[in-house]
Amino acid sequence: MARYDYGPLPYRPAPELSGTASRAPVVIVGAGPVGLTAAIDLARHGIASVVVDDGDKVSVGSRAICWAKRTLEIFDRLGVADRMLAKGITWKVGRLFHGDREVYSFDLLPEAGHKMPAFINLQQYYVEEYLIDRARELGNLIDLRFRSRVTDVAQTEAGVTVTVASPDGTYELGAAWLVACDGSHSTVRRRLGLAFEGTAFEDRFLIADVEMKADFPSERRFWFEPTFHPGETALLHKQPDDIYRIDLQLGPDADPEVERRPDVVRPRIEKAVAGRPFEIDWVSVYSFRCARLARFVHGRVLFAGDAAHVVSPFGARGGNGGIQDVDNLAWKLAAVIRGEAPPALIETYDAERVHAADENIVNSARSTNFMSPRNKAERMFRDELLAVSSHFPAARPLINSGRLSRPASLAPLFDGALAGAAPLRPGDPCPDAPLGEGWLLSALGGGFVLLAVGMPAPVVEGVTPLEVSACGTIAERYGRGLVLVRPDQHVAAVWPEGASAETVAAARDAVMEGRGVHALPPRALEDGEDADARYATLLKLHRGLSEEASAALNARLVLAMMAAAGPAVTKEALEAVGATMETR
Repeated sequence: MARYDYGPLPYRPAPELSGTASRAPVVIVGAGPVGLTAAIDLARHGIASVVVDDGDKVSVGSRAICWAKRTLEIFDRLGVADRMLAKGITWKVGRLFHGDREVYSFDLLPEAGHKMPAFINLQQYYVEEYLIDRARELGNLIDLRFRSRVTDVAQTEAGVTVTVASPDGTYELGAAWLVACDGSHSTVRRRLGLAFEGTAFEDRFLIADVEMKADFPSERRFWFEPTFHPGETALLHKQPDDIYRIDLQLGPDADPEVERRPDVVRPRIEKAVAGRPFEIDWVSVYSFRCARLARFVHGRVLFAGDAAHVVSPFGARGGNGGIQDVDNLAWKLAAVIRGEAPPALIETYDAERVHAADENIVNSARSTNFMSPRNKAERMFRDELLAVSSHFPAARPLINSGRLSRPASLAPLFDGALAGAAPLRPGDPCPDAPLGEGWLLSALGGGFVLLAVGMPAPVVEGVTPLEVSACGTIAERYGRGLVLVRPDQHVAAVWPEGASAETVAAARDAVMEGRGVHALPPRALEDGEDADARYATLLKLHRGLSEEASAALNARLVLAMMAAAGPAVTKEALEAVGATMETR
């Protein structure tokens, strides 16, 4: 089967070169998945944009391949999910190995009643192709300009001016707003003198797309210290067109130029695929940072995706996080442009997506630290955890091979003004559920909706009522009462006992005016009480200790846990721990 055809995308001279200025209120820099999604979402709200990109083809290589359920729900709203599902590889099972031994497996979507799967694997070039086709369907609302390189950015209180170099000359492009989606090496960010804040990781990794016939199931496979790649980690994903993604950890001293050479890559892949015939389709060697801008809103310039934040590729948080950025931004920007909301609404984009980026960074950093232990103590704990996990299911949640992308809840950002009750809180993303012959999220659409579960919905101007039964899956996931849903399908307010039209209208007005949302201080990597945080604290206790001091600390920790657990630590449990030593 022929590999992907990276045919050039069409170029045409910009109208500004002949004296005709664009009237689009938004310029989007970058025609990757994030920039194209922003343009399509704005167009759905009636807002025109100009998208400029210095390339003339979709992304070369598979790059972002794992598209999460929440992102697929967004793409479904934008009209591209059906093509993605038809082409992509659907999966929900992950398997973890230590050497050749399977440690355990997990199911990312164990419950039924969702339109979208947990994940699909689909190469980024297909996603961009489908988004470009969708953008063209929207006619005059999206002006795609390829081979158009941004060289400068200037802004005033009223708008922005972008200087663009094209094959036919340089011109200036004006707009009220600029959305920077131009990636981790963002020209816009550089021209504004902004820098990332965060942590760089020294390890290098090899990504290889290989074309081969194989019977690997549609699942995620991750190895710690595999026999085919001793001492490091490896990852395997199945993609369409008989393409498999293989990620191999190389260590901090690997030379990228050497590691990209076919004579070096091929022997590594031969071992990973157990001698199956294959062809190399694409290779890259990378290192990464977990970092972000201090703010995503800088006057009239708004940052999204990798231009705003970067994470490790383990956990599928980069591309998914970027799509969820612009899902949060587009309806707000459209409301401000139409004069329906004050600029304060844009500030909530900064607060909400900085919070989500911090959550992704915390998870990505912890994943990387687990996969690449920084000292003997960290490696000892990781290896022992992998050893006991086969015998003790309770240990398995501590194993971290990349916590896979989940939508961030914005609930911590809301004060008590719009507080609701379980099972959903203001700021939570809306879960899907069957609704008649269709699906709830499809019915919610892209505006303000008042979901009434088991009670009548009051009539509120600018809010669409949706009444459903108090029985069934929707009631289980939302509870009885009224739920005000935002255009990005996040919960805005909850009233278990119902509410008047005036109360609902006031809650909607509070959302549109940016009230009730507050910024959080940056999260520390070891914040919180979850399993990963406890594991990070354990490692922290051992840093800088000698082996003797570390052993003594371990003994004290075991005795302290026995004392805390009391009779729960049985003789049988202690013997089971001892049995794990015999199977090492």
